[in-house]
Amino acid sequence: MKKLTAMLLAGVMAASLLVGCGSTETTTTETTETTETTEATETEETAEVEETTEATEGTTYTVGICQLVQHPALDAATQGFKDALTEEFGDAVVFDEQNAQGDSNTCSTIINSFVSNNVNLILANATPALQAAQAGTDTIPVLGTSVTDYATGLDLSDFNGTVGGNISGTSDLAPLDGQADMLHELCPDAKNVGLLYCSAEANSQYQVDTIKGYLEGMGYTCTYYAFSDSNDLATVVTTAANESDVIYVPTDNTVASNTEIIQNICLPAGVPVVAGEEGICAGCGIATLSIDYYDLGYATGKMGIKVLQGEDIGTMPIEYAPKFTKEYNVSNCEELGITVPSDYVAIETEE
Repeated sequence: MKKLTAMLLAGVMAASLLVGCGSTETTTTETTETTETTEATETEETAEVEETTEATEGTTYTVGICQLVQHPALDAATQGFKDALTEEFGDAVVFDEQNAQGDSNTCSTIINSFVSNNVNLILANATPALQAAQAGTDTIPVLGTSVTDYATGLDLSDFNGTVGGNISGTSDLAPLDGQADMLHELCPDAKNVGLLYCSAEANSQYQVDTIKGYLEGMGYTCTYYAFSDSNDLATVVTTAANESDVIYVPTDNTVASNTEIIQNICLPAGVPVVAGEEGICAGCGIATLSIDYYDLGYATGKMGIKVLQGEDIGTMPIEYAPKFTKEYNVSNCEELGITVPSDYVAIETEE
C-alpha cells in the first residue's frame, strides 16, 4: 500500500513538473515574439522619421517678394522678413525680390510672374501689392505686411481678424487716437488741421477718415487735402500749408517716397507735420507714434516659416505690432520752436 501511495505521489509530481515546464516555454516564446514585434515597430518608426527629416532637409523654397516702392519703412519690413526666413532655412530659401516703383499695375505684373513660376510663398509689402496678390492667385499662400487695414484694403465686409483663404499677414496700424492725442499735445493752440494723403491708397483714406473723428472731438477743424500721385503733390501741399495750422500725414507710401517735397514747403512756411510713421517723420515731420517696421517684417517672416512648414494660412489671424514709440525729429522741432515732452525719443538721423 505504501509502495502504491509513493508511486502515485511520484506520478503527480512528475506531471506538475511537466506542466510547469510547458508554461515557462510558452511565456518565453510569447515574450520573444513581443520583443521582436516592438523592435520591428521601432525600426519602422525610426526609418519614417529619418525619411521625413531627409525630405525636409532636402527641400528648397522660393519666396516671391513684391514691394510697392522703395522707402525706409518698406525696406525695413522686407529685410526683417528675409532675415527671419533665412535664420530658419538658411540657403534652402531663395528670394525673388521685386520692386514696383510705386506703380500698382507693376505690382500685378510682378505677382503674375510669381504665379507663373509657382513660388512657394508670396510677400506683398504694402496694400497695392496685397491687392494685386489677392487678384492674382487664390492658391499660393500670400502674406501681407505694411498693410494698415485688411478689411479696407481687401474690401472685406465681414472681417473678424482673419482673412481666410490663402491670405494672412501683419498690420502696421498704430493707434490713431494716440496720434490725435500727440498732435493735440504738441500743437494745442492750432485750430485748422490739414489731412494730407494719396487718394489712390485705400489705407491712407481709412486713416484720415478715422483720425478726423478724434481730432474734431478735440475741437479742431479738419480739411482733406488729397493728391492722386507724386505729380500733383507739391501743388496740394502748398495749398494745405497755406490753409492749415498743422498737417497730419498717415502711413502713406507716396508721401514716404517724397518727404523732401513736403519738407521744402512746410518747414519754411512754419507749418508742423505730424506723421504716421518714423520714416515720414524723419523726412518732413515733427513727431510720430510709430512702430518698428523691421520687427513687423520679422514677425511676418515667422508667420512665413509656419506656412512653409505646413500650417494652414487661412486660419492664421492678422498680427499687429506689439509696441509703439513716441518719436520726434530734433531739427524740425528746434526750427519750429516746439518743446517736446521727456517721454519722446529722438529719431536717429544719418549725418
